[in-house]
Amino acid sequence: MSDTPTHPAPQRAPPLAPPLAAKPPQGGPRRLIGQALRFGTVGVIGFAVDTATVYLAHFLAGADLYTAGALAYVVAATTTWALNRAWTFADAPRDRPARQWAVFLAVQLAGFALNRGTYAALVTFLPLAATHPVIAVAAGSIAGMGVNFLTARLIVFR
Repeated sequence: MSDTPTHPAPQRAPPLAPPLAAKPPQGGPRRLIGQALRFGTVGVIGFAVDTATVYLAHFLAGADLYTAGALAYVVAATTTWALNRAWTFADAPRDRPARQWAVFLAVQLAGFALNRGTYAALVTFLPLAATHPVIAVAAGSIAGMGVNFLTARLIVFR
């Protein structure tokens, strides 16, 4: 026996990941195309909800077109968040839905600015859009769609 004590070899600590490192979206082009198509389908449903809400709020409840548009955006955005969560990005984490909804609405503000800015400009300056708000709703939806898809995919549902 030896009088010198034996010590186990030192263990290496695993490397630390940066705390705010963004996790890149997984999957290849097929997954991206599938998500984009599902996002677009959900967007069509959101468009219908948006339009129906504008018409109900303005023509039935008597709200002005700007109030009707703001209300409709929140209703449509909540609808599209729920559908995107359940279908488009079904493999995204499911915990903390209230937080995810709030983040979804927050990061969609750029899309909101494009969407409702287009809507407001058209109902203000195009008499046909003021008479038929569906024109302004459609143009606004198209204007905000790309920004909304990217922020949903890269921030909310990653």
